[in-house]
Amino acid sequence: MKTLLTILLASMISFSFVDVSAQIFNTSLTITVRDEVGNLVPGAEVKLYKTEADYQKEENSVMEETSDAKGLVKLKKMEAISYYVIVRKGDKDNSGGGEIIAKLDEGKFNKVTIVIQ
Repeated sequence: MKTLLTILLASMISFSFVDVSAQIFNTSLTITVRDEVGNLVPGAEVKLYKTEADYQKEENSVMEETSDAKGLVKLKKMEAISYYVIVRKGDKDNSGGGEIIAKLDEGKFNKVTIVIQ
């Protein structure tokens, strides 16, 4: 009985040092696409890349989505890393600025706005 109590106490102490939010919540990313005057852009093609080389060659994208009616792309179960992003609609894109998304916070709801022009 004493051994069982010791094991239980040790388990409780070890779990108290674990970041529970990282275990409960998946790392997610919401991308808002806007045009140069701030309007939401539905129907924009969004591609994410893990490496700069893949981004420059536009190959091996880890995700391809289209923004919804509110100009949003919602992604779940993301790796907590930086991503390179290409957003296009018609003759507008995000080249010249906003090509990299900062490292995502693990276990958090991350948000970023990408402007296309």
